[in-house]
Amino acid sequence: MQEADLVALSKEWAAAIVSNDAALISSYMADEWVIVSESGVSPKDQFLAMVASGALTHSAMQMVSEPRVQVYGDTATITARVTNTAHHQGQQFDADEWTTDVFVRRDGRWVCVLSHITSAQ
Repeated sequence: MQEADLVALSKEWAAAIVSNDAALISSYMADEWVIVSESGVSPKDQFLAMVASGALTHSAMQMVSEPRVQVYGDTATITARVTNTAHHQGQQFDADEWTTDVFVRRDGRWVCVLSHITSAQ
């Protein structure tokens, strides 16, 4: 897979997150996926449960910088600045973050195993 294909995959996953469809979002994640943020480490099941319950929704997510893509055989990293609008427990959050996603190729397809977000402000 070329770098442009990985960027397209990342954008598809962002669109899935904005769809708030937990099953669709999950299709981009490995079972062991975690997200690391200022609040700690959250596993896939916890993240998807919040989406499925409606406690966490996203109405916008956009890559606003040129992504840095590095491919290391069957592993790839994508780092970019991303803005998003989320609602958690009914409260709106507008975020401007640096994100890094780590993808691995399994059974001929790329899945994300780790996402790391850091405030850009």
